Amino acid sequence: MRYARPGQYEYEVQAALEFVFKKNGSPRNAYPSIVASGPNATILHYSENNRRMEDGDLLLIDAGCEWGYHAADITRTFPVNGRFTPPQRRIYDVVLRAQLAAIEAARPGNRYEAMHEAARRALVEGLVALGLLPRGVDESLAMHHYREFYMHGTGHWLGMDVHDVGDYRVRRQSRVLEPGMVVTVEPGLYFDPERETVPFYLREYSEEEMWERRYRLGTAAAKKIEDEEKARAEKVEHRVPAEYRGIGVRIEDDILITADGPEVLTAGTPKTIEEVERACAEPPRLPR
Repeated sequence: MRYARPGQYEYEVQAALEFVFKKNGSPRNAYPSIVASGPNATILHYSENNRRMEDGDLLLIDAGCEWGYHAADITRTFPVNGRFTPPQRRIYDVVLRAQLAAIEAARPGNRYEAMHEAARRALVEGLVALGLLPRGVDESLAMHHYREFYMHGTGHWLGMDVHDVGDYRVRRQSRVLEPGMVVTVEPGLYFDPERETVPFYLREYSEEEMWERRYRLGTAAAKKIEDEEKARAEKVEHRVPAEYRGIGVRIEDDILITADGPEVLTAGTPKTIEEVERACAEPPRLPR
């Protein structure tokens, strides 16, 4: 955040970040660094890292090093020029509220799915308030309209691998969280820069039933049925305001489940809008 400036290339920021990893003794990256500016932040696994950053861009960095044979996985999104624009600020605030809600749900005894449910409800509430979904909160959740802007899960196991081993469902039910587990929590919102309108299908469905059907019939057969149901449903086209197109925001922390609740292992990295803008305003501090 201190180092990035308009006019630099994404790979320059990547080099600074990975220099600090190595300087502090990390033997390797946990995974290839994602350094995605402007519209590249809307690409989930962007890896080219070769765009020249412009004034007004957001920069999404998803990166982590290994230490003591364990992997870190952190994502932060911040303005290259140090100040969020009003539309960027609104989207960032929605994602941050979703992430905090998901972290709060990361408690022993809750099911793994509870984190995703908390995140998507907060995201939908924010999207509806901004006029980015065609229906209200409950309908949008039942129809899973948030998937047009949030197309991935809320996290994964983390350990000796960045996507560590472990079942997410046990006996066809979402797994119960236990003390000692470590998960990532990483909601996001992504708005295609060239997508002026989005088709929303007015079709309610249960994700639990969807997974059950895929278990019984296999993915290909179940997906064929889902596509047929979608084709029969009414569809509405909803406009995405130009001010939001090209914005991509993800916020990710590493969470240890403890008997007392979630412990944020990555809490030292600036996350609130005020913390991020304050860090961006500081001079670079690369170690010599």
